[in-house]
Parts: sequence; C-alpha cells; structure tokens
Amino acid sequence: MASHRKSRPSATRVAGIRTPALATAALTSVALLSQTANAAPSEDGKPSLEEVEKKVDALYRQAESATEKYNAAKEKTGKQRKQADTLLDDVAERTDRLNKAREELGSFAAAQYRTGTGAPDTATFLLADSPQDYFDQTQLMSRLTSRQKDAVDDYATQQSATMAKRQEAAKSLETLTETQDDLKTAKTTVQTKLASARELLSQLTAQEKARLAEIEKQQQAAAARKAAELAKQQAAAAKDASSSSTSTSSGSSSSSSSSSSDSAYGTKAAKAIAFARAQVGKPYVWGATGPGSYDCSGLSQAAWKAAGVSLPRTTYDQVNAGTTVSLADAQPGDLVFFYDDVSHVGVYIGNGMMIHAPKPGAYVREESIYYGGESIIHSVVRPA
Repeated sequence: MASHRKSRPSATRVAGIRTPALATAALTSVALLSQTANAAPSEDGKPSLEEVEKKVDALYRQAESATEKYNAAKEKTGKQRKQADTLLDDVAERTDRLNKAREELGSFAAAQYRTGTGAPDTATFLLADSPQDYFDQTQLMSRLTSRQKDAVDDYATQQSATMAKRQEAAKSLETLTETQDDLKTAKTTVQTKLASARELLSQLTAQEKARLAEIEKQQQAAAARKAAELAKQQAAAAKDASSSSTSTSSGSSSSSSSSSSDSAYGTKAAKAIAFARAQVGKPYVWGATGPGSYDCSGLSQAAWKAAGVSLPRTTYDQVNAGTTVSLADAQPGDLVFFYDDVSHVGVYIGNGMMIHAPKPGAYVREESIYYGGESIIHSVVRPA
C-alpha cells in the first residue's frame, strides 16, 4: 500500500494486544456458512454458496483497498496539477521578461549599427548561445554604457531563470503524468473487482440470496452481542475511574487540565457524530466525499470537518492523524480502523458501535465494530 507506512506484523493487533489469528470478515462468514448445507460444490459444477460468499467478500475488500489507493492518487494529482500550473504560469511570465530584455538589447544593437560603433560585436552577442559564452571571448562590456550593461545583465539573469523554470515545469509535468497513471490503474482495479463481485452475485438464485441474507443477520447478531460485552466493560472501567478520581485530590491542576481536555474533545466528537448520523442511509460510492454519497474515509473526513478538525483524505494518513488508544479506552468520536492494510474506517459512537460507509451496494449505517470479527480491528485513533 502506501510507501510511507511502517511494515506491520502479519497478525492483527489492537492497541498493542494481539488478537485472534483470523484476519478477515470472509473467514468469519465461512465459519457460519460451514454449518449450512451449501459447503460442498453443487452437482452442476457451480460454485457453492460458501465459495461465492468468500469470493465476493474478498473482491469487496480488494476494491476498498484499491479505492484508498485511488483516493491517495487523486489527492496527489490535484496538488501536482496546481504546482504544474503555477510553474507554467511562472515560465510564461519569465519568457515575457526574457523577450523584453532581448528587444532592449536589439535596440542597442541597432543604434550601434547606425552609428558604426560596435555593431559586429553586438551582433555576435545576440547570436551567441549565452551571454557568458560571448563575454568569455570579447571585450564588449568595456565599451558598453552603464545602461547597456544593465540590459545585458538583465538578459542573462532572465535567460538563466527561464531555463531553470522550464526544466522544473517539465519535471513537474512528468511527475503529474506518473501520478495520473497510478490514478487510472487504481480506478481500473476498483471497477474490475466490483464487476467481478456483481457477476458472482448475479449467478445466485433467489433462494441462495435469501440464505446469504439470513447468514448476514446471524453475523450481525453475533457482532451486536460482542459490542454489548465491550459496552459493559467500558461502563465498568468508567465507574472504576470515577471512583478513583473521587478518592484522590479533586483540586489538583493535572486533574483539572485532564477534565478540560476531555470536555473539549467531547464537544467536538459530538459534532462529528451528529454529522455522521445525519448521513445514515446515503449510499457508499467509492471515491466519494459527500454530500450525497461517501466512501469510508470520505465519511470520517467529512464528519470531523463538521467539528472543525481537518483530517487527511485516506485511511493510510488518517490513522496517523491523532493519538492511538486502546479499544477498551475508545470514546465516542474516535476512529476505528480495520484490516492489516488499514483500508477501512468507522466513526465510533460508543457501546461497541460505529457509523461507517461499509462497502459497494450498501449504505451509511450504524453497526457493531465487530461486524467482521474482533480480529480485523486494527487500531483506534483519537483525532483531536
């Protein structure tokens, strides 16, 4: 994925604590699907329901990972295009200055030609590859007036600066082209993965689709139970912390500072959550940042922007845009990241639940952070 990220261990960790070895939601689905009568391939050679589920999950995951690559390339392309445009404008301006300096030298040459003073030397100067080449071979400068010398110096300066800017602009355009190629590649990958997933799903019968929906309900129920367990743990921890705080000196400056900080974060987090909740029901669209549709990182970015906090565009950068906390210490507003490649994110709302833009074909919704099992949770980050 992104080159700036540190390599991570093969097993997923949540705030430094190793989690179970299973690494994807698809494997969780397999555990449930294996209990059904569809575990074996059908007699007509069609893939089993289990196989389709695994492949579709994998394709959606790959599409989401490619989406974050697309988002990164798109953002980079935008910045590079602005830089290239600025450089090209600068080149045009410097070229104009160079032309004016050349015209002024030409007027001096014409005047010298009419008076018969130094015409050959001046003509040679104008035909030289560069002013310095000429100065190394002649004594023209000794015969020029102060104004003429200034004109020559200005021409030399403008020519050097213009050539440098032209080279810089050419390099910028070359880099922009490379990034645009990355953008096209990521876009093609997303489209290919989604098309493959749609093709697999289209092969299912209505009965098979209904059974997949039932399995998803079972997964959601299991995830909800896990979220309820986390909610109880967090409530107990909060109660213990409150008791401990009461038994210590409540007037200490450190306690006052911590309380003020928590209050400020809580206010911002409430605004971020309110925004995210208002987007529930809007479709997931890869590469989208709102207001009508979102992808996962587009939603988290927009939610915290509503709270006055600027987050980077991609999950790869958002995961580094704050303080990492343990899952047990997660607070509403924190960002929960998923998978070893950090390709998905949701806005935590408390009680083991989050608001996120799940995947293609789905809508922004509230869901347990355990929607794909505990093992896929990568980390929790407090962005403000």
